[in-house]
Amino acid sequence: MKALISIDYTNDFVADVGALTAGKPAQAIEENIVSLTKKAVNNGDYVVFAIDCHDLEDTFHPEKNLFPPHNLRDTSGRTLYGSLQEVYDQNKDKRNVYWIDKRHYSAFSGTDLDVRLRERGITEVWLTGVVTDICILHTAVDAYNLGYSIVIPENCVTSFNQKGHEWALDHFKTALGAKVLPG
Repeated sequence: MKALISIDYTNDFVADVGALTAGKPAQAIEENIVSLTKKAVNNGDYVVFAIDCHDLEDTFHPEKNLFPPHNLRDTSGRTLYGSLQEVYDQNKDKRNVYWIDKRHYSAFSGTDLDVRLRERGITEVWLTGVVTDICILHTAVDAYNLGYSIVIPENCVTSFNQKGHEWALDHFKTALGAKVLPG
């Protein structure tokens, strides 16, 4: 059994005016992410939208000193980018679609993701979204440490840092044993 985990593909990370945008490279993978997500939903795979959620008043969060405010609760910046929002809206009531608000880089940190995957007998996770060398990377490391097989469709991840993106893709393969599918 497998799960598709869609990470942080929101307006703040993708749109031209996003608060912490990867811009054009992130916009360029929209069709690939949407297609893969639709296929996973229709195949009955478990599809998880793991989305960054911050509060402006949270003075204790470590990202406050690293990045500008982004993906703030109840803002349009947290809306899924482009037609991925439509895919979510059309399928959010299905039993195989789940939304997680995450507070840290990893979709596993502080969430019930591991429990939900294990309940369903899922052993393989497919990771899509942004940012390859931050949230995708940290989710992959946690997935590895928890014993999941990892698949990264290269044409469904990107970053605002090309060097970091390329390093992370190599790290997935060489240090985590992930299968990186060519674009």
